Amino acid sequence: MEIRILLFAAVAETIGQRSITLQLPPNASVRDLVHRLEEEYPKAAEQIRFAVIARNQEYADPDETIHPGDEIALIPPVSGGETDEPSLFAITEEPLSADRLIAQVSNPQAGAVLTFAGTVREFTDGRRTVHLEYEAYAPMAIREMKAIAQEIHQQWPGVRVAMVHRVGKLEPEEISVLIAVASPHRPESFEAGRYAIERLKESVPIWKKEIWEDGTQWQGSQTGTWDPRKPADPS
Repeated sequence: MEIRILLFAAVAETIGQRSITLQLPPNASVRDLVHRLEEEYPKAAEQIRFAVIARNQEYADPDETIHPGDEIALIPPVSGGETDEPSLFAITEEPLSADRLIAQVSNPQAGAVLTFAGTVREFTDGRRTVHLEYEAYAPMAIREMKAIAQEIHQQWPGVRVAMVHRVGKLEPEEISVLIAVASPHRPESFEAGRYAIERLKESVPIWKKEIWEDGTQWQGSQTGTWDPRKPADPS
């Protein structure tokens, strides 16, 4: 069977394509696909080994069977489009507005609204960042944001969450990500807001390329243990 695989970030850059097509035997597993990719693209083998396969926009286990017509994506470790709920969850190339996001989560039951803004830092350990380039697997990113919101609703009933992330080229001091949390009381907003950004950095397929004065690098745990399929730690 013929399977098309979507590629992102450092893996796409190494292979030199945004999608590839492979022939796999019937009933091939996700593990079989990964091994085949490592054989076909040895220069990217290490990056492939530490990536995770998404099947139909959900993180897949190694033993899952791949079927003809499945949407397959190779998801490298994340650094941290359009949607049917653009007011609450979005991937966009447009500048971000905290006021707009606050308006989306505010409600008569909310006694506290917390916002988190992640901005482009110009200097890190004495190294100057010229700009950042973000990209995302937008449909899956939206799904993961919604899943995080569901986790928050289960842990902190009554909390309303909105998340939006920019993609494209961002200059120092520009906002890359905004999260707004509205809750009946202060403690829940702080706890849920921290949980939201930590989970977003763990599992939402968004990648960041840092362009320095003396080089570039895709950010994320490219050679370490990373598994977004593990259950979230409620603490």
